[in-house]
Amino acid sequence: MTRSVWLKADDTVGDWETRKRRITAGLEAGVDWVLVDEDDVEKVRELGDVKVAAFRTDADVHVMEAEGGEDGESLADAYIVGKDGEGDATVDLPSDFSGSADLTTLRRGDDHANGSYIRILSKDYESFAEEAARDGDHTIVVGEDWTIIPLENLIARIGEETELIAGVTTAEEAKTAFETLEIGSDGVLLDSDDHDEIRKTVEVRDEAERESLDLVWAEIQEVERTGMADRVCVDTGSLMEHDEGMLVGSMSRGLFFVHAETAESPYVASRPFRVNAGAVHAYARTPDGGTTYLSELESGDEVQLIDTDGHTREAIVGRVKIEKRPMFRVVADYEGDRVATLLQNAETIKVPTKEGRTAVTDLEPGDEVLIYYEDTARHFGEAVEESIIEK
Repeated sequence: MTRSVWLKADDTVGDWETRKRRITAGLEAGVDWVLVDEDDVEKVRELGDVKVAAFRTDADVHVMEAEGGEDGESLADAYIVGKDGEGDATVDLPSDFSGSADLTTLRRGDDHANGSYIRILSKDYESFAEEAARDGDHTIVVGEDWTIIPLENLIARIGEETELIAGVTTAEEAKTAFETLEIGSDGVLLDSDDHDEIRKTVEVRDEAERESLDLVWAEIQEVERTGMADRVCVDTGSLMEHDEGMLVGSMSRGLFFVHAETAESPYVASRPFRVNAGAVHAYARTPDGGTTYLSELESGDEVQLIDTDGHTREAIVGRVKIEKRPMFRVVADYEGDRVATLLQNAETIKVPTKEGRTAVTDLEPGDEVLIYYEDTARHFGEAVEESIIEK
């Protein structure tokens, strides 16, 4: 599930310089959306590349209609109703929602609005949010006391109909929003000037999107020299921790954990951005749960990094180095199934064993190594229900 962080930066948070500082912090942290007043859309575009949502008031709609549509069309990626209207309680809710000005604008479609902003002040506003979700791509709900926002009800009732965005003021609240009902909101709208809080909220988003994998121990059966092959080093744009690496292997059902070159060596300096991943034919796991051939990786692609506890994150490939090197064939057994891969014959290539981080040159039959085992076939990197023999 893709999560998003929206940053509130309309005129309620201060003057333009205050808003600009907040937006700049958001861009540096990596927020997905900035929510501003329509007059600020162009200014945000000048600051950086980010999706922009704009509050649209009833007056904005009338001006656009008077100007004939195209000339007055907003440059925003989304238009949001509710500010200075029924959504934020500036105007009272009508007893009959069919008479709602906000909902009427929303029902006109993308040229007028495709999202709503609603303060959840009572059960009536919760019902109003449900009604708005039927016609809006984005439904932003904000509670005055965050702990009593009926987020569970809204996730259960409208979670499939709209992108549900929960208003938050801290990264801790964002984490709770993403975890509610084990499903969570699709996104959060952060209202904070604190640069650290903005950065932490983006980190919470990233953690919520990442999968955690169950790694298992497989027993080494063979380690044999195989001669020369085209070996791939994957240099990423991220520095890896000592317990991180990549999942690679000759067989998609059993991928070996190969450590990043974070350890110092008498022969070569550490390369904490590099994984010496194996031969060109081998699979590497990608952040979407698929696989790709090492030979197909190039600068700008994404690969999945993993630590020995199974926690994953994504990294951008900065460079791929393919060179002829002497190789080992490493074969391991997991519950009667033998899986294999080719790894360079060099002491700098290390894998996790029950005895600790071990160079491939020191592996022996009987050692146990970490692998990710998935009893499924792959076709063009996608898991399929199909009988495929790999050996």
